[in-house]
Amino acid sequence: MTELLVAIIVAIVALPAGFLIRKYIVDARVGSAGKEADKLRADAEREIETMQRAAQVEAREEAQKLKEKAEEELKERRAEIVKGEQRLEDREKSLANNEADLKRREQSLSDREANNKKIGDDLQQALEEQRQQLERLSGLSTAQAKDLLLRQVEDEVRHDMAKMVRNIEDEAKREADRRARNVLSLSIQRTAANHAAETTVSVVPLPSDEMKGRIIGREGRNIRALENISGIDVIIDDTPEAVVLSGFDGVKREIARLTLTKLLTDGRIHPARIEDTYKQAKAEVDKTILEAGEQAMLEANLHGLSDNLIKLLGRLKYRTSYGQNVLAHSLEVSHLAGIMAAELGANVKIVQRAGLLHDIGKAVDHQVEGTHTQIGANLAKKNRESQAVVHAIEAHHSDIEPQTVEAVLVQAADAISAARPGARRDSLESYIKRLESLENIAVSRPGVEKCYVMQAGREIRVMVKPTEINDDGAALLSREIAKEIEKQLDYPGQIKVTVIRESRATEFAK
Repeated sequence: MTELLVAIIVAIVALPAGFLIRKYIVDARVGSAGKEADKLRADAEREIETMQRAAQVEAREEAQKLKEKAEEELKERRAEIVKGEQRLEDREKSLANNEADLKRREQSLSDREANNKKIGDDLQQALEEQRQQLERLSGLSTAQAKDLLLRQVEDEVRHDMAKMVRNIEDEAKREADRRARNVLSLSIQRTAANHAAETTVSVVPLPSDEMKGRIIGREGRNIRALENISGIDVIIDDTPEAVVLSGFDGVKREIARLTLTKLLTDGRIHPARIEDTYKQAKAEVDKTILEAGEQAMLEANLHGLSDNLIKLLGRLKYRTSYGQNVLAHSLEVSHLAGIMAAELGANVKIVQRAGLLHDIGKAVDHQVEGTHTQIGANLAKKNRESQAVVHAIEAHHSDIEPQTVEAVLVQAADAISAARPGARRDSLESYIKRLESLENIAVSRPGVEKCYVMQAGREIRVMVKPTEINDDGAALLSREIAKEIEKQLDYPGQIKVTVIRESRATEFAK
């Protein structure tokens, strides 16, 4: 119990003491914390103050740097302004100097112009005095002297022109002759062909002269029927065992020949039989014509011709021109033109096609009005041939001016084929007429004394008066005669014009 009381008393005494002790401890801690806080506050204030002073120092330094940079820039700007002012001042001085120089030049030009004007006036006066003096000395006025001078200059120019023309023509002729000879000789050699002149009559052999009476028939009814249905003249004369069929249409003449041959073989000759036999012969000839056209197309290495053109081409087998078979002539022209085109780099196919068809108009020229060139061009156009082929056909006799190389080659090939020795036969009357025309063209020129047409009209020798025509004039005369021949006459091949003055000769071939 006593221990309990002691404990209680101790507890009662310990409680206030512990409270006091704790309070003391807390107060001591609070005071220490306050002192710590004051110390921290003082430290923070000192640090803030230090930072403020450092910031102020840094700001002052930055401001100082900016101030120095601004001052440097200002100095540079001032230096640039000073330099610009100096340049402006220098430019003003230069402009002032240029202005002064220009004024000096203007003054110099004015003085020079005045001096030139004075010299020009003096020169004009001197020329006028000289002209008057020349007029007094020569006895000619200014207009007369000018005319005399112009005539002299004209003669000199004509002389120089004639020499130039002669030199150029000689050079061009030599080169053209060389190349033409090469091409033409090659073409002619590669297409060498035999020619046999054909006539406008056909001879039908008879087994005996007794058949002549049967062909004539009672009161001539058989021969009249044959002539009426065939359109061919049947000539029965004293020629033994032969009857002559005459006509310009080769197809009709061939049908009549075949008809008469069949009648002689059959032996029955009367009007009804003549009509039936004629129809059979006509069908055979039409078939032969078609085969001849197709064969010609194959020989010319062509394709695509219309049926109408093939038939017309075959009809040329029975057509002649001056005794030359037109179909054979057309094939030869096609081959010649093709070879020349290959040598010269022209269009071979167009040239061959135009060469084969160039005389196609002769197949119907006795039925249609117009020249065979125009008829042929129209036929080619209607049968959808190209414009190049149509133009070459139309221009092969110079009815129009050739515009393409192909047209010129067809024209040349046509002339070569026609001019081959023995290819064509001409009548004596037309031959003499052509020679007279050539002679008249030459002798009609002033200064010509005599003219000789030689080598069947392929060479003309002109004798001129030496007192009226000099060497240069002879060159011009030969050219003028050639141009006149080209303008007025149609001629095959080439005609050489030789102008002879004293011992000299000037040639120009056309």
